[in-house]
Amino acid sequence: MVDSRHFQRWVLLNVIVLFTALLYSTPGLTRNVDPDIELLDRTAKAFAKVVQKARPAVVFIQVEKTLSARTIQGPFNFMDPFEFFNDPFFQRFFGPNFRQRPIPKRKFKERGQGSGFIVDKRGYILTNNHVVGDADRIEVKLYDGREFKAKVIGTDPESDVAVIKIDAKDLPVLPLGNSDNLKVGEWVIAIGNPFGLSESVTVGVVSAKGRNRIGINDYEDFIQTDAAINPGNSGGPLINIHGEAVGMNTAIYSKSGGYMGIGFAIPINMARNVMKQLLKKGKVVRGWLGVVIQQMDEDLAKSFGLKRPEGVLVSEVTKDSPAEKGGLKQGDIILQQNGQKVKDVGELRNKIALTPPGTKVELLIMRDGKKKVLTVKIGEKPEHTGIIGTRTGLLKRLGLSIQDLTPELADQFGYKVRSEEHT
Repeated sequence: MVDSRHFQRWVLLNVIVLFTALLYSTPGLTRNVDPDIELLDRTAKAFAKVVQKARPAVVFIQVEKTLSARTIQGPFNFMDPFEFFNDPFFQRFFGPNFRQRPIPKRKFKERGQGSGFIVDKRGYILTNNHVVGDADRIEVKLYDGREFKAKVIGTDPESDVAVIKIDAKDLPVLPLGNSDNLKVGEWVIAIGNPFGLSESVTVGVVSAKGRNRIGINDYEDFIQTDAAINPGNSGGPLINIHGEAVGMNTAIYSKSGGYMGIGFAIPINMARNVMKQLLKKGKVVRGWLGVVIQQMDEDLAKSFGLKRPEGVLVSEVTKDSPAEKGGLKQGDIILQQNGQKVKDVGELRNKIALTPPGTKVELLIMRDGKKKVLTVKIGEKPEHTGIIGTRTGLLKRLGLSIQDLTPELADQFGYKVRSEEHT
């Protein structure tokens, strides 16, 4: 009589032998794994793991606002004589008051969409001001399908940062990284809702840092990336390989309206600074020096006896400003701030703006060929600074609308841009 236990072992042993023989004799069942392919496979899975962890904190934002305008929608109805005589053709000959009847204001709904990401489990969401700033109604859709109405906590048009809130608890949160540590060439991942296609993911690298004078925001220090960003990505996060938000996707450079390989994101350090002030004070208070600064070029450097362009030129000092009180004069060249080299006007302007009012800073300047250190106490940026009255109310009363002269506009109209800014 055969022992059942011995029989079971014998059967198991034969199954193992048979399977091993089939494994090594059947083509396709064995493969030599290329170490490079194996590394690539692990990299792909690592990206997927980062996205899987970060994506639940990214939200889809839909907005609606009511607009009114004294414009006629669509083509003229030439069967209506009153509408016919409202044509600008007749006003050109008979004057602007030639009108058979006033065109009534018409109200219509404008809808838009964008992205955002949850930064606090109590429901605080970071996004762009241009996504939610003027909205009458804001709806947020979460990754799990839930939808909430959101309210605006605070906006800052000058940096294009906004904070909104939904009434929810224990939400997934996207951790914020340190954008100052970000290096050109690093992998980054953009998550958002381009063209309403929710939870879309694209991968690229950091193409450049410190992009300013683009003409998008008043305060610019953009991260440039080639990760695909399209309309609807605005407000979504740009994350690093550790799953931390290092930027907020804001704009693209495009001649077609779609992705052309250049996208811009607000550094998360700037966005975080703005967010903290909006949550604490409801507004953003910026530092102010009270000077007009100009970019140093080769010609200016030679005229001031410099071997190469460095620092920024003080072309104007505001009366009774912190700069004047601290001893700055027209014609000074600011070389360093608190021991760090000043690269260009945009960088210095941003640093001053992010410095809390009342803070003392050391400026290394060059005056008449000699270097000198000045200590300046930063003031609070007034509501209105600059040569031209740029307050919205004043401009509207004057019937004016102004825009920064960007390099592209300068080329178009035949002007030469002077890199000059107020700070």
